[in-house]
Amino acid sequence: MRRTFGDLKVRLKLIVLHNLFFLVLLCAVYVSLLPILETRARLVLFGVLGLVYLLAVAVLEFVIMPRYVYRPIATMLDADEAARSGDAAHEFISESQIPDDEIGQIMRSRNATIAKLRHREAEIRQVNLDLIRKNELLETAKRNIEAQDRLASLGMLSASVAHEINTPLAVLQGSIEKLMETIQDRPAQERLERMQRVTGRLRRMSASLVDFARVRQLHNEMLSLRALVEESWGLVAIDDKAAGIRFENGVPEGEVVHGNSDRLIQLFVNLLRNALLAVQSGGYIGVHCARYENGWVSVFVDDDGPGIPADVLPHIFEAFVTSRLDARGTGLGLTVAEGIAHEHGGSIHAENRPGRGARLEVKLPAATQ
Repeated sequence: MRRTFGDLKVRLKLIVLHNLFFLVLLCAVYVSLLPILETRARLVLFGVLGLVYLLAVAVLEFVIMPRYVYRPIATMLDADEAARSGDAAHEFISESQIPDDEIGQIMRSRNATIAKLRHREAEIRQVNLDLIRKNELLETAKRNIEAQDRLASLGMLSASVAHEINTPLAVLQGSIEKLMETIQDRPAQERLERMQRVTGRLRRMSASLVDFARVRQLHNEMLSLRALVEESWGLVAIDDKAAGIRFENGVPEGEVVHGNSDRLIQLFVNLLRNALLAVQSGGYIGVHCARYENGWVSVFVDDDGPGIPADVLPHIFEAFVTSRLDARGTGLGLTVAEGIAHEHGGSIHAENRPGRGARLEVKLPAATQ
């Protein structure tokens, strides 16, 4: 490819130009003085003009041009290379390196352009983050709508189921009461009393199914937290697996909360049953609590099972989410527990314990006796 003078680098162009300038200038001086000088004087003049030419070229090429032209250009090229390579620390030209001439104006203009570009890039990144966050919110809203649709259908179904099972439960309870009037044997009476309590609880649980379809006014009272946990475990312990589990109720006797007995028992039954399904035979389930000065009491349900999978943990309280592969895992137990905690003005939180197992924390407003 043929190269022209315009294709040469700036330094080569300037070298060619100022050499031509000095050659033409000195030749003109020499030619103008040539007629009036003798031969010896002409030689001396030629030597002097040659020395002047060399000195002028040297000063211009090695002192003036590097300081005022070559160095600023190299500085801009280095800064541009840093900008292209992503070296943010060196992409701007320091003000101390910028001269007060046209090259300096170009440098300042370049700095301003780079600064504006980086500002635009930051705005684009922020917009991108906002879009990602909004997309996540939309996806969450979509999942929530789908879950709410399923829960709405479940609410209608639960109301129908509650209506259907209330009649046989009423018949069963009446039959138990009749047997209690006719049978005097004390052990049989104790079994019938237990059956009556369980039947009554089944009726109340069937009534609570209606809570999926309509809001019910709860009757709240002062409740012993330890007794709630003990009764909840008694219901869970009907499962044969519970016989091989080491259960610890570490809630102090004097701890009291204000709430609805049936709903809180349902909450703890769901948490304890969730723990029972997670642990192996011979495993451990423990319930402890802590009271805080800000008027809250936390109840911790711990187990030594495999813990909650990392992909399930953020969604553990969403409807129909379950990490169990057996048919017993509906994915509604913890959703119901969360709803009951919220009914009582509290909250629920799940995490994995250090080492092994899961922890479910229920935070409720504390009450004084």
